[in-house]
This record gives sequence, structure tokens and C-alpha cells, in this order.
Amino acid sequence: MATGQAPPVVGQPFSALKCISKATLAVLEAQGFTSATPVQETTIPLLCGNKDVAVDAATGSGKTLAFVVPVVEKLRRIGDPLKRHQVGAVIVSPTRELARQIHSVAAPFVASLPGMSCLLLVGGTDPAADVAQFRQTGGHVLVGTPGRLDDMMKRCPEMDARRLEVLVLDEADRLLDMGFKAQLDAIMARLPKQRRTGLFSATQTEAVEALTRAGLRNPVRVAVAVSAAAPAPKKGKNAGAAGEAAPGDGSQVTPVTLQLQYLVCDLEEKMGQLIAFMSAHREAKAIVYFLTCACVEHAALALRRHPALRGAHVSALHGRLKQAQREATLSAFAAQPAGVLLCTDLAARGLDIPDVGWVVQYDPPQDPAAFVHRVGRTARMGRSGAALALLLPSETAYVELLRLRRVPLAETEKLPGAPPDLSAWLRREAETDREAMEKATRAFVSFVRGYKEHHLKYIFRVQDLSLGRLAASMGLLRLPRMQETKKTPPGDFEPSPVDPESVPFRDRTREKQRRRQLKQRAEAEAASGAADAAAAKRDKAAAAAARKRPGEGGAGGAGGEEKLPAAKRRQLQQRDELEELTRDYALLKKLKKGKISERAFEVAAGFSSGDESEFGGEEGPSGSGDERGGGDGGGGAAGAEGDAGKRRREGAAAVAATAAAAAEGSRVSQLLAKKAKRQKKKQKKRRAVGGGGGAAGAAG
Repeated sequence: MATGQAPPVVGQPFSALKCISKATLAVLEAQGFTSATPVQETTIPLLCGNKDVAVDAATGSGKTLAFVVPVVEKLRRIGDPLKRHQVGAVIVSPTRELARQIHSVAAPFVASLPGMSCLLLVGGTDPAADVAQFRQTGGHVLVGTPGRLDDMMKRCPEMDARRLEVLVLDEADRLLDMGFKAQLDAIMARLPKQRRTGLFSATQTEAVEALTRAGLRNPVRVAVAVSAAAPAPKKGKNAGAAGEAAPGDGSQVTPVTLQLQYLVCDLEEKMGQLIAFMSAHREAKAIVYFLTCACVEHAALALRRHPALRGAHVSALHGRLKQAQREATLSAFAAQPAGVLLCTDLAARGLDIPDVGWVVQYDPPQDPAAFVHRVGRTARMGRSGAALALLLPSETAYVELLRLRRVPLAETEKLPGAPPDLSAWLRREAETDREAMEKATRAFVSFVRGYKEHHLKYIFRVQDLSLGRLAASMGLLRLPRMQETKKTPPGDFEPSPVDPESVPFRDRTREKQRRRQLKQRAEAEAASGAADAAAAKRDKAAAAAARKRPGEGGAGGAGGEEKLPAAKRRQLQQRDELEELTRDYALLKKLKKGKISERAFEVAAGFSSGDESEFGGEEGPSGSGDERGGGDGGGGAAGAEGDAGKRRREGAAAVAATAAAAAEGSRVSQLLAKKAKRQKKKQKKRRAVGGGGGAAGAAG
């Protein structure tokens, strides 16, 4: 049954805090804030009184006002007004949605400061537009995400932070978990040391402690505990039973006005239980959390189409949506009196959506710390709320772990009204609509991969999941080809007789586009096949021509060697070199085994002729070795000049080979060095022959 919204718990009035000015009190009253929560009552005087603070308080306890009010009061007391490009405060948030929410809260307060403005800096927008806006109007209070703030500080040399009064790090643990430490360090390095710093978080981790030591000066720690309610029975008939008290010191990290429950059901029953819950709470506003973006998309499509939920408002929010879509979805859901928002942990932190009565955790979060942040979207500022977690039988140890972490849960029974044969209905949808089929497949793959990344691997073990039953519960036509699905028992999943390739889109426009793409792909493949066949034919003809010796075909001298394409010449050259290296390697092995002498190896490998000495007969260091180039008298001056150039090159190569051999200190290195030089000369000769073509043969 639905849980009503109780009025906020009345605390000490803001007017009792002497550090708050009348102008700020007027804004608080205009915004409907009259009484301070415990965290506000403790933190505002400290931060206004020149103290750094590290605040650890339950989610939904009013931390945003706890730092917005001190920021405004510190800027109000500045004697010399800030100039246009001077920055007086920076508020850092982990997500765009939370930054926008903080900006909407802070803007009315900053507007009460004469001549000051508040600027929002988040991703998903044009950074050049942000730079232009800052240069034109300035921004004395900057609210944004770490990446965009760091980028703006680099892009805007006009930005002057020397007079900065306050730095606020909201949801500090999430800032570090999301990998923003480098950006935070860069931001803090540009700010003055003489400043006030407030660090706010619902959970304290080792990384947060390290950040506290690095960025805060003698901070005052504020920890607001919540007293546990009276113990409740372990089992309740209806959703809405009170939570079980945590053991130990009688405190818990969630508000006492929040009723925490869990429900144990099988894989095939989870979607049915969600539909039954939504049918029973049509007049309530609820947030449902899933493990991955693809799971959100699949569930949104299924819930919008199911007959039992006809007319229900179902929205989807996740990180793969564009920024404009995310903002529009969040604004529309906040304005609705009732409806369901399906989302990932993108909406788990800091968002203050009005009148949220229920939080359902369809999939437990990968990080157990996120459980508290998820349920904190309801029962905010002293109001009442309820949360429900759906767990598999293999995941019940999670309840005991949360109890040890001072998050008590009470078990509730399965809800009546779950639709029968839901898996069969989902498969029929996938068999008749390609969109449903593709989203179901992506959801399955992403869920399995996300489940493997759970921090609590001893509770959430992918080996305990029946992946075949999971695929059947999502309506898949075939099991995806994954390492995890190779050992799926045959009885757990029966493939659909429908061929997935034949499933059309229900949307005619998308189906027409798909068919057009298929036709284009088939034409491209046909053209590619024809081109490959033609290329193979050309290669075959070129290979036959390359094997033909000079003089075998054609008439006269022009019937010699045919000029081949450059690619084919390289291919033939590489093949010849590989064969020669293989032959030389076999000779080298015989030399090492003592089957042939070094002299025989040199002659067989072509390093020397039968009557050459080791070096001098072929080449000498000064190029004055064998001078037989034009000794016959018939070669002419051109032949003598060519042989002289050849001897000079051979002499230089001999020097290099001799130096390499001496450096290596082994006979094998000498031989390999000479071999390398000989290979280079052969390559030059082949290139010269290939470039000359048939004309060279005719001239010869």
C-alpha cells in the first residue's frame, strides 16, 4: 500500500542561528525553509565562523542548505565588492544533475547579494559558450562538475580566484569513486590556501579521509547519527512494515522515517513483482533502480507496453542519454504527481525530487555504499518514505551485511497480482519487434557483465545465476555468444523457432531504413567480391609473367622480362628473400654442428668464391682490392667507371661489416653482417632491373 508523506520534522528555527543575516532569513522564508535540521544547525555556525568542516550525515538530511547558507554569508561580509571576473566561492558536485539542483537552490540566495552572480558549469554543453558567458557576466559563485570547472580554469586566464572565500566538495566519496581526484587536485592547486573548505558526504571512506587531510586545515568533524526506531517483526504481511533496529549503539545511517523492506523472489518472478508493485501504487511517485543502462531501456520498453500498466507514466534516465534528454526527463518526472522513474545510479546521489514515496531496487548496486544513497531519494527532510529491494534466493546474505552496516531491513511477502506467463509475453514481443529483441539481448549481456563487477563477489556470484533462466525471463530468442553462456544446461533455455535475422522493426520507418541498409550492404559485398576475383585474376597473370625467363616469349630483345606492378615486385622479392634466408639458416646449423667447414659455408652461402681469401680478395678497407673490373680491355670507360663505383661501395660495406664483426666478437656475427650487406645490394639491383622494364632488356 502507498506510504503517505508526513510533514517535515520541526527543529530549531533558522532565526535562532545568530550567524544568519536578515536578508538570508528572508530568502529562507520565501523558499519555505523555517526550521533547521540537525546537520544545518551544527554546520552553519562552524562554516560561518571560519572553521573547515568535514560533515558525515545521512542522505536527505539537508546538507545542501548547510553549505549554501554559509557561502552566502561569507560573501555578504566581504568589505570590498568582488569585481566581475573574481570568484568568491566554488561548489563541486560529482554529477550534472546534482550540480543543477545545487545551482537552483543557491541562485535565489546569491541573487540577494548586490552585484553578484551564480554560474553553472557542467558537461554536455558548449564550453566556448560557458567561456563567453563568464567573460561577459562573470561568476562570483561557481557551481559545477570537476571536469568542466578544471577546463574553465584552464580556458579563462581572466578568472581570478585569489579572493576566494569558500570551497565546497559535495558528495566527496562519489567524487573520488568516479575518478575525479586529478581534477580536484588541479582545482585546489589554483585556489588560495587561506580559505574555508567544507567536505560533505553521506559515507566516509579512506579516500575521503585522505582528501580531508590534504584539503582541509584542522577541520571540525560533524557526524549526525540517527536513532533507530523500535524493533519490528522480521516479517510483514504488507509492504510498509517498519525496519528492524540495528544492533550495537542503537543508531542507523538511514532516517527513522524510512521503512526499509526486502522481497525474495526467483529470476522469473522479478519483472512480475515489479509490475504488481506498480499496479498497486499507481497514485505514488516511485524511483526504480537497475544495474545498467541497457537494463533500464529494456524494462522501460516492456513496462510501457504491458497491458496491466496501460496509462502509467514510465520514464527512463541513464548516462547514455544526451544531456538535454536527461534534463527534460528529470524535470517532467519532478513535475508529475505520480509515476515511475527507471534509472541507474546516475540518479542515486543528492537529487531532491519532490514527493517521492517509494524507492525500489530491482537490482542491488555494485557498491554497497550506493544502497544508502539510493534509498535516500525518499524520506527527505524528516518526511516519511519507503524502500523495497528485490533479492534472489542466493543474495539473502546481503541483508545481514546491510544490518551490520546499520541499515536494517525487514522482509515482506510477495505481492499479489503478478501477470502470468510474463516470459512468454516478452518472447512474443521480441519475435514480432526487432527493437524489443535487440534491447532484451543488450540488457542480458550488460547485466551479466555488470553482475561480475559487484564489489561483494562472495554474495553476488555469477556462478549462482542460471543464465538460461535469466535469458528466458527476458524473452531472448537466442543465447548470446559469451564465455559465461557456454556451459548453460540445455534444459534451462529453449531457443525460439523464429530466426532473429528475419524479425522486423514494428516502427515502419526504422524497418524501411533497415531494409535499405541491408540492400546497400549486399551490393557492397557483391562489388567487393567481384573486385577480389578480378584482383586474383590479375595476380595470377602477373605471377605467370614473372616466372617467364628472358627470351622465352615475344620476339627479339623486347621479349625479355616484363615490367610488373610495384606491389607484385615486392611480393616476389620477399618470397625470394625468405627462401634464401631459410637456405642460409640450414647451412648455418650445419656449420654449428661441424658438418661443414667455415670455408665451405662461405662458398655455399655466396660470401666468397672458391679462390677468394677471407676478405682481401673481394674487398679492401681502401677500396683497392681486386681490380679486375675492366681488365679485358673491351668494357670501355663507362664499364671501368661503373666497376670503380661498385668497388667503392663494396669497400665501404666491407668496413662496416668488419667493424660489426669485431664489435660482436664472434665469427657468426661477421658472417651475418656480410650477409646483410649482400642482401641490400641485391635489393638495389632488383629495383634497378624492375624500373628499367623491357627497354633495358632490348638495350642489352
